[in-house]
Amino acid sequence: MKVADILRIKGNTLYTVSPSEPLIQALALMAERDIGSLVVMEHGDLVGMLTVRELTQILVKTGGSIGTTIVRTAMDDAPLTCTTQTDMDEVRRMMLDRHARYMPVMDNHMLMGVISFHDVARAVVDSQNFENKMLKAYIHDWPEGENPDDGPKL
Repeated sequence: MKVADILRIKGNTLYTVSPSEPLIQALALMAERDIGSLVVMEHGDLVGMLTVRELTQILVKTGGSIGTTIVRTAMDDAPLTCTTQTDMDEVRRMMLDRHARYMPVMDNHMLMGVISFHDVARAVVDSQNFENKMLKAYIHDWPEGENPDDGPKL
């Protein structure tokens, strides 16, 4: 399974923010849309990610008052990325290694979407459910009079 498969199911709604935008506006957008991350874009280029993790860190650092803080101050300026052709096993490994909950999907410097750890977990579960269903159908349709444990009849 590839990242493109997840994006096809998930859809392509993207929420972005500018690095010079006030952090409180970014936080308001995340709350309004009930999302855990924003892609930080500047002049059409990915320059960072803003997630709940970065927001938590800046709140602790500022004593709970973000005041006039801008997104650039809080964002992760070296986010983990993948492409639409990255294999799902590789994405899982990358996300686990970096403790990343969100990953921008890039193709030729173009933002294609964002996948979350939740999206990856859902894809794995859906894939396993489909495989289980196919195996059960295969076993159910086993030819009568043949025992699958006996091996092929010669």
